[in-house]
Amino acid sequence: MDELIKLVEEWSENKKLHEADSSKQYLKVSEEVGEVAAALARGDQNMLRDGIGDVVVTLIILAQQNDMDLYECLQTAYDEIKGRKGKMVSGVFVKESDL
Repeated sequence: MDELIKLVEEWSENKKLHEADSSKQYLKVSEEVGEVAAALARGDQNMLRDGIGDVVVTLIILAQQNDMDLYECLQTAYDEIKGRKGKMVSGVFVKESDL
């Protein structure tokens, strides 16, 4: 995984994406998330796999544009959720404070 992330970051640098406006990159993230939704709606596993990968690529670049890295962001999110309590409601986990 480390090697793949480095390759994406290098690709981004070669394309000068790492210097681009991160609000534009967020639009790419949103576009790719939409493709994930379309894949789920169609039940298309190949499209879903590609879409999830594309989301991760766009998030790696978004983090890079803001002097962060994917691991740092993921660790921050995990630290926030690791002790979270809640329950499943209609197939969705709802945190205790929102119940």
